[in-house]
Amino acid sequence: MNLPNKLTVIRIFMIPVFIVVVVAPFGWGSVTFLGTKMAVTQLVGAIIFAAASITDWLDGKIARSQGLVTNFGKFADPLADKMLVMTAFIVLVSQGVVPSWVAAIIVCRELAVTGLRLLLVEHGEVMAAAWPGKIKTSTQMFAIIFLFLNNFPFASLGIPVDQILLYICLIFTIYSGIDYFAKNMDVFKDSM
Repeated sequence: MNLPNKLTVIRIFMIPVFIVVVVAPFGWGSVTFLGTKMAVTQLVGAIIFAAASITDWLDGKIARSQGLVTNFGKFADPLADKMLVMTAFIVLVSQGVVPSWVAAIIVCRELAVTGLRLLLVEHGEVMAAAWPGKIKTSTQMFAIIFLFLNNFPFASLGIPVDQILLYICLIFTIYSGIDYFAKNMDVFKDSM
């Protein structure tokens, strides 16, 4: 197993650790940074999520630059990304931080695009990530981190960066989903 694939597997194993840290009642208390109070579990969860997000960026960069793209990586990397992001949004909904309708749209889009990718593979095509999807992914990752950190360090300034990123991510989630389907409608020709 090459290094990018190992990073993907590590990211998958980080998901249950992330869940345990942010959901289990450890009673670690809270901390205050520059006027922003947060539970230690939220801080540790944000660090784990950020580390997992970095492995997403790193494995793709290494795989492309060193010619280490594999079928396992093509399958597992986007799956790991979606599992990580959807898990984080579900936890944030359960904590009352993210509206359930926002998370539902994000999860539905991820499942729909994954289904589209599978149909394209059956037709011998690969759907590469386009710039709207890349913006969606980046804003999702940053939004989740800031949401877990209670908008640190921007809370003390009164700037809701976490919410701004959340809604930017929602817009690009919808836009990129529509874009992917609009560009690949020919895959449905035989069923319409």
